[in-house]
Amino acid sequence: MKDNYSSAKREQYGCRLAAHLCNQHFLAQPDATLDGPAVLQFTPIRQINLFVVQQLLGQWTQEMARLRSPYFDFEAADVRQALTQFMNVLSRRIKLSRATFEPLLATAVSDTLGIATDAEQIFEGKILGTTPSVTVEQLRDALRYIDVDKAWFQTFIDSLVTGAPLERSFVLERFRQYQQANHARQRPLDKLVEELSNLLPLTAADLREDGPVAEAPARPVTPVPMPVAPVAPTPAPAVTPPVAPPALPTLTGATEGPAGRLYDKLKSEQPAPASLSATLRPERGAATLAEKPTKVESLREAISINQRFSFINELFSGENMEYHAAIQHLDTLPDADAAKRYVTETLAKSHDWTRKEEHVGRLLKLIDRKFA
Repeated sequence: MKDNYSSAKREQYGCRLAAHLCNQHFLAQPDATLDGPAVLQFTPIRQINLFVVQQLLGQWTQEMARLRSPYFDFEAADVRQALTQFMNVLSRRIKLSRATFEPLLATAVSDTLGIATDAEQIFEGKILGTTPSVTVEQLRDALRYIDVDKAWFQTFIDSLVTGAPLERSFVLERFRQYQQANHARQRPLDKLVEELSNLLPLTAADLREDGPVAEAPARPVTPVPMPVAPVAPTPAPAVTPPVAPPALPTLTGATEGPAGRLYDKLKSEQPAPASLSATLRPERGAATLAEKPTKVESLREAISINQRFSFINELFSGENMEYHAAIQHLDTLPDADAAKRYVTETLAKSHDWTRKEEHVGRLLKLIDRKFA
């Protein structure tokens, strides 16, 4: 139920908040960049950070999909394996400047508000996707990017029949019926507005079609070097198309603003969304020589940013430090048997992994590679 909330006003607020937060972070250090862990800690509202990552990974998937040629066999097992390894390496080298990051942040803020004001649109765009059919497993996989009202969306997905793909139109109509019957169980908009207002003032009335007219959205600024004086900001377009991230460096120190803290890069925390390489994953079947896993020196380096995100969310209930401590301990163990016992007897029991076979299996495969 939309309740006469305006998507345009959501977008306006998203642009204003994104500019405000980027001013706090980038104006003092205009050449600063953000890597994956820094993006996931940029705001204290986890949902915003997740939606930034989802956009980034969507852009990344599009870029990789263009790596096709009529002259070469991109479906060959060794090529797919090489591409997968390449994707995992590059996914650990995210580097976002303000110009590329701010539009992603603005959209993420708007979409976060959309969960409470237009859940159907968010379900369709963020979970269901654009394919003509979808499986329940794919819908559950997309939930990794949802934090606000995740259980509410999960209940709907669990009500669908697993197995064969479902028509997109059928799933969307079922969701409309579910929302009408369960609208009252959604998280109140006021709660989300309160959290956002701590960063930049906002009321629920500001988002209504007939609500007060908000000030024009602040635009991203690009500092211009001056001979001696400090850099001066120059207006730039408020929203530009996302640019695929380049590669490498680090993030500078954290800054704090009067409205709330922007979290700095935590070198010891490395969360990231699940498999960037999902679209290029070889079909399951008999392993060939080309598909045999290559040895890795450490789990910490072998686990890509997408895999880290998946493990942290699914195996460690979003607790970054618990994930980091577990991986660090696994890297100190002498052999595969000891590492697997630690996973199946210690971690699985303490974190209740009874329904996490797929993710545990991925972790065990990485252990096999480390001790290959």
